[in-house]
Amino acid sequence: MNNALPDILPPTPAGIDRAARLLGTGALVAFPTETVYGLGADARNGTAVAGIYAAKGRPSFNPLIVHVASAEQAQKFGQWSPVAQKLATAFWPGPLSLVLPLVPDHGLSSLVTAGLPSVALRVPAHPAAQALLQAFGGPVAAPSANPSGRISPTTAQHVLEGLGPNVAAVLDDGPCTVGLESSIVGLDPEPVLLREGGIAREEIEAVLGGPLARPDGDTISAPGQLSSHYAPRARVRLNATAPHAGEVYLGFGDMAADMNLSPRGDLTEAAAALFDCLHRLDATGRPIAVAPVPTRGLGAAINDRLARAAAPR
Repeated sequence: MNNALPDILPPTPAGIDRAARLLGTGALVAFPTETVYGLGADARNGTAVAGIYAAKGRPSFNPLIVHVASAEQAQKFGQWSPVAQKLATAFWPGPLSLVLPLVPDHGLSSLVTAGLPSVALRVPAHPAAQALLQAFGGPVAAPSANPSGRISPTTAQHVLEGLGPNVAAVLDDGPCTVGLESSIVGLDPEPVLLREGGIAREEIEAVLGGPLARPDGDTISAPGQLSSHYAPRARVRLNATAPHAGEVYLGFGDMAADMNLSPRGDLTEAAAALFDCLHRLDATGRPIAVAPVPTRGLGAAINDRLARAAAPR
């Protein structure tokens, strides 16, 4: 990132077009929804999505909500069901996110889903968000546009104060109307309220005609919770300066390795590559040794995920 302040764009056709073109280049664009301002990136671009984590200082790989323009577009990424259709008809566009099993060949970055087999999808109601999604024509990953752990932003000024030059542009359309993050409902296998939010539990239950289940305390499957990633089948050994006999080696920086998170030592690039590298190395059926990765910046998140992958199981 550079030290220049982000462009402040009005919600006019020219401003919307500029924001959509920036997203297409892999840049981060903050934009208003009815809940809070989101920090948007092309959900198909792993490096762009890794930039979200770097800009926010996000402490771990948590799944992100993917914003789309319509329920029809949502079905390109999540497996649809009669219950999903019922909720979408009642609440979309609006402050409800649905966690659905991924469809094959979805094309989303694995960093968006934190390696989970599901994705959180939302169709926002805010006119500027809708216009941006229509102009961009693709899925936009967008957590709240604020440093991790801080108060959520409900105005463009909040975004500027929190993220400043870490964002290419802010689409400014005044204060958010809901000011509370979306409710999240998981639908696999039964409807469960994973996060309280902009739509009350009672409203959702009225549409479903029955109670929402409570989340399993040992299962984390939605944004706003600690990320859960299925560990490799093989044993993982961390902070390895060299592989042992029989191990495959995941490197970082200028070193010889079977695969390398980032030969140039770029933590953003490493974060974007992490899940894909682990999947490919695990496919070899051999134990995995991982080179040390710095803990500064995005490295803290990378090491968090690696520690979970190496935990006893």
